[in-house]
Amino acid sequence: MAKTIEEINEKIKSAKAVVVTAEEMVDIVKKEGPGKASVKVDVVTTGTFSPMCSSGAFLNIKLPNPKMKMQKVFLNDIEVFAGLAAVDLYVGATSMRRDDPLNRMHPGKFLYGGGHLLEDLVAGREIELRASAYGTDCYPAKEMKKTITLDDINEAIMCNPRNACQNYNCAVNTSDKAIYTYMGKLNADLGNANYCSAGQLSPLLNDPEYRTIGVGTRIFLGGATGYVTFNGTQHAPGKKRNKLGIPTAPAGTIMVTGDLKEMSDKWIKGVSFTGYGASLMVGIGIPIPVIDEKIAATCGASDEDITCPIVDYSSDYPNSTGKTLGEVTYKELRSGKIKINGKEVITGSLSSYYRAAEIAGILKNRIEKEEFKLGIPQKLLPRK
Repeated sequence: MAKTIEEINEKIKSAKAVVVTAEEMVDIVKKEGPGKASVKVDVVTTGTFSPMCSSGAFLNIKLPNPKMKMQKVFLNDIEVFAGLAAVDLYVGATSMRRDDPLNRMHPGKFLYGGGHLLEDLVAGREIELRASAYGTDCYPAKEMKKTITLDDINEAIMCNPRNACQNYNCAVNTSDKAIYTYMGKLNADLGNANYCSAGQLSPLLNDPEYRTIGVGTRIFLGGATGYVTFNGTQHAPGKKRNKLGIPTAPAGTIMVTGDLKEMSDKWIKGVSFTGYGASLMVGIGIPIPVIDEKIAATCGASDEDITCPIVDYSSDYPNSTGKTLGEVTYKELRSGKIKINGKEVITGSLSSYYRAAEIAGILKNRIEKEEFKLGIPQKLLPRK
């Protein structure tokens, strides 16, 4: 029996909607099948809490007196992009302090970057603002230095060009020395295997063909309500898929937006990758409306049903060879050990499954309390 998002919203409004987390849906589909589950369940909530490099925020600074057209701007000694307008700035999650040694003493520590700055803003901590300009007749000021907090900023709009990647690689290193990557430190000779996905809880893996997700989809973003505003950069839906339509390699992505002032530093966390750089941990949850049996089936997919490629980051990844060392299920990855070429390899996750489950639970609670209704997408994500 097919349902519309509008019909499900009416059930939410009348407190009659049945809402479950993606973990709970796995058990329901296993016991009752996708057909009965699609009738019984109205919404499945998902979650992920992972490093998401392509993240940042637009900040509109209050104009000083006399006015200033900011040209060079530093926040906590991190240069932010000022080429928008007089006091419109963009802070990127991977930006670094101007005096950071980076990788000159390899491996660099990258202790404070744009992600940490965004966390400090969300947490209400004081930020040093320093700006310079060439001066104009209408914006005569040329220098400014002051301390600000998020409350002193007119608007702070998180706008992340690429988040919630749909599936990802399991990263390994077959070389004879340790390497430092955005997937963490990878020890020599298959010393470890790192992955980065919440698997069965991950938002885009629960609606793998983007049948309910698009421009206007309302989401949990950093603790606040946010929105999908477009497909993300590097959106690549045309990847190999399994019988459920779930991609077996990195595929779709989403662009997301929300009010930074409403977010929590529990769900917006700066992170450092030794030898690579700084980034931002972002908490995202998407409610999936169970519009039919097919959606119920994909929401009922377990970690055992979802695979990702094993990729050698010492050679195949940096040289874009397209080669893999095989596939592995998320059930195997979460067990703590996998086998690669006959060798037992310890696994580790950059994504927090515990926090992902917490986000799914929070979103479920908000919907049940009628505090969160489903956004109706005006344009679905591209499927090809």
